[in-house]
Amino acid sequence: MKIPAMIDSHLDRSKFTANYRVTEYSGHGAEIVEETVGKNFDIIVAVGGDGTINEIGAKVMQQNKVLGIIPLGSGNGLARFLKISMNPRKALEVINQCHISQIDTATFNDKVYFNMAGMGFDAHVSAVFAGNKKRGLSGYLKLGLKEMLNYKPATYTILVDGKTYIRKAFVVSIANSSQYGNNAYISPLASARDGLLDVCIVKNFPLYRIPILAFYMLTARTHRTDMVEIIKGKKIHISRPEAAAIHIDGEPFMMGKEIDIAIKPLSLKVIVPKD
Repeated sequence: MKIPAMIDSHLDRSKFTANYRVTEYSGHGAEIVEETVGKNFDIIVAVGGDGTINEIGAKVMQQNKVLGIIPLGSGNGLARFLKISMNPRKALEVINQCHISQIDTATFNDKVYFNMAGMGFDAHVSAVFAGNKKRGLSGYLKLGLKEMLNYKPATYTILVDGKTYIRKAFVVSIANSSQYGNNAYISPLASARDGLLDVCIVKNFPLYRIPILAFYMLTARTHRTDMVEIIKGKKIHISRPEAAAIHIDGEPFMMGKEIDIAIKPLSLKVIVPKD
């Protein structure tokens, strides 16, 4: 609730007039953006984490408006990829500069996402984590270690641009940018500006290798370990044994056995720092 006062103090009033709305329930952000249709708003700023950015950004994209981001979530994967500061005051300065770029988005069946989507263990943990009061990286890791003891990897049939891969996997993540959040990189070379998605397959591995995988993720070297296979493509279809949890930008959903994923190049306008 301190954010509006900070914006009032530091927003460049020679460029902008600001209006504030606070979301009160899941889906409210999308409704608020829909209410701006036909009104004289040019920029919609999402204050929150990847889930909030997803909800608001999907509607901003539909309206061909510009998205601004003030990161205030537990992971902030997209904001970190875009090099937007985790300090709200510095993030506002990026908005004051108003340098607009375009980034790729993707669809996961009927759902739009901007940063990361996937299935397997990370989606399972996201579903459990949604009801956990202790947010942040430490809470996620503790919950993850607990759930890992009983989790059984599945076998996935993955079609990437017409080529079929059959993999028994712990996690299948489809990365539009490079990290989940908190500087935990699943695909360090992924870019939301290259017109490609990175299918990241975390192979089944013994529990004693967990610290090794964590080391590679936190040092942005996941592409150099034999524990992770990365396949780049534009159009992906995944078949899995049963309906189960998936995650879209960190938010859990249930989805069926057949999933289609596709890239939408340079389809979202967003305010980013100048190079």
